[in-house]
Amino acid sequence: MMRHTTLEPVGAHVEDVRVEDLDAAGIDETRRLAADHGVVVFRGQSLDDDRFTEFLRAFGDLVFTEGETPVSGHPDLNVISNVGRTTTPRSTFHVDTSYVAHPPAYTSLRAVTVPSEGGQTVFSNQYRAWDTLPDDLRDELVDRTLTHVVTGLDLADDAESSAVHPLVTTHPISGRRSLYLSTPARCASISGMSPDETAETVRFLYDHSTAEDNVHRHTWQPGDVVLWDNRCVMHRADHSGVVGDRVMHRGMATDGRARS
Repeated sequence: MMRHTTLEPVGAHVEDVRVEDLDAAGIDETRRLAADHGVVVFRGQSLDDDRFTEFLRAFGDLVFTEGETPVSGHPDLNVISNVGRTTTPRSTFHVDTSYVAHPPAYTSLRAVTVPSEGGQTVFSNQYRAWDTLPDDLRDELVDRTLTHVVTGLDLADDAESSAVHPLVTTHPISGRRSLYLSTPARCASISGMSPDETAETVRFLYDHSTAEDNVHRHTWQPGDVVLWDNRCVMHRADHSGVVGDRVMHRGMATDGRARS
């Protein structure tokens, strides 16, 4: 069993584990931790991109988001960087690539360069977001679907740009229900609701999900590897007050288990 510390209200910090040494049982345990806690933090790692890719591939098929910047020599990974930018990047809470029929189950970031100040990644607990809704609202939402659309990426004409997913999902590993939404600009319509009703409902659910008592802020350290389960968390980068370069390499993977 991996020794870990539970982070509140979302996440688990795994202690004394080298990611590159994880065998199949260790990957399964990591998968379970991600399903239970949403986010899994590994500190003090020494992964290069080859081993980072191998780690991700153990969870499922790798996914690359069209329109992102690939890591040189590693086309399945992409770069997230503020280097050379003249404006502060913007980030809102979202789920990665939810506008495709089969979104990646897992996302992981490897810290390449950590700023001296700022640059946290913030995670929301979508299990708790669902659990803390009023009963009458849960009854109203439980069987509805949400149409997700792409924003901010230049895609090919034949690329997937929208998908319909249940608004309330049941995680195939934990068996728990969660709210599956993304940044409001990507939430086009809720089944059975008018555009105005959709906008009002999405904004309420988004604000409810991302309230301060429902999020955990991860402060990056050199050597950090963080993996999360997109089926039960949203995330965003906090670019305010960043001092220095912030460079992350990101990879995403599917899960062989069907989402419900």
